[in-house]
Amino acid sequence: MISKNLFLQGIYAFEGIGMEKPVPLHSELAHFVPDGVVNQTLYFRGGNSSPELITVVLMRDGVPMRYFPIGAKSDVHVPLRVVEDIEGGSMIELYIVAPAGVRGSVVVDLGMVEH
Repeated sequence: MISKNLFLQGIYAFEGIGMEKPVPLHSELAHFVPDGVVNQTLYFRGGNSSPELITVVLMRDGVPMRYFPIGAKSDVHVPLRVVEDIEGGSMIELYIVAPAGVRGSVVVDLGMVEH
């Protein structure tokens, strides 16, 4: 079976609405896993320009799957050691959580493979 590499990546502006309220970061950061395919998330890289801690949340079908906190004016690289199979028919999205009123830009790079 042929594997296909996929990436959800880019630089996006955000404004926080509260640490308990994850919201979609951008419509470009969503991926529908095709039927008959298995997706695996391999790593996450992120950067945060804001002066506060933020968290990027990997969602599967509207349910949090992984949390990636990024410190104030900092970055993170998380190679995922526990890799789960995400079955076809699932929607994968990146959401953001940030303190209310905090504005900034976030750099995201989520690496996945499908087979």
